[in-house]
Formats: sequence, structure tokens, C-alpha cells
Amino acid sequence: MELGNIKPATKRQTKRRVGRGIGSGLGKTSGRGHKGQKARSGGGVRRGFEGGQTPLYRRLPKRGFTNIHAKNYTEVTLTMLNKSEATEVTAETLLAEGIIGKINDGIVVLATGNLEKKLTVKAKRFTKAAAEKIEAAGGKIEVI
Repeated sequence: MELGNIKPATKRQTKRRVGRGIGSGLGKTSGRGHKGQKARSGGGVRRGFEGGQTPLYRRLPKRGFTNIHAKNYTEVTLTMLNKSEATEVTAETLLAEGIIGKINDGIVVLATGNLEKKLTVKAKRFTKAAAEKIEAAGGKIEVI
């Protein structure tokens, strides 16, 4: 193999050469037709423009709002906690073990499944049922 023999992995589409004479089939007006807004350089309408009619994004009613102070917690179930090797479970240990992908604003422990070992769990929030199940298994909970 030499530099002169290298070919792209996929077949590349050749660029259409317009305005190169009438014999090419795309000469004179270069496939833009005659006159009009779309025939001009820089011509055309902006995205969402409907010819002067009130555009759809303005016709539809606006509802609700986004709370900029909302907390985004990562949910952790008791079944997920069973997979952890650590005796003291924190968001950082779960992340290091690959049990969760992101910490976000902290973790919330949910009561899905059963806990089969004694753990000390540190999290931002616990559901009541999750706290009861952890303590019933002989573990401790710590709200950070």
C-alpha cells in the first residue's frame, strides 16, 4: 500500500458542479429557477417561517415553567446497594464501583428490593421504607 493507492472506506458522493454551461443540465440558473426569493444569493426564509402566517410556535399555548432551583437526585435502590463491596456506602464509592453513572445533586435511596447485608449508608435523602429496611438489616443511615 502506498499513499497514492489509499481510498476512502465509503464511497464519497461527488460535489455537484453547477453553473458550468447549458450542456451540463445545471447551467445558467444553476438549478434555482427564474427570479424569486430562493433564486437570490442569501435568499430563502428563516426556520419556522410560514409565509407571514402566525407560525406554529406562536399559535400554541405556553404551559408550565422550569424550576431553576430543582434538585436532580440519582436514585439508588436497595438491590443496587447489595452489589456494593464497601461497608460504608457513599455516592463516591458507588460511582467508583460503577453502580451509578453520575452523582448529580446527591443520591436518594429507594426501598426497591431487599438489603442482605449490614451497611452504613450516607446519602442526601432516604425514603421511610428504605430507612426502615436498612436499619432492620442491622445497618445505619446518615443524612448528609
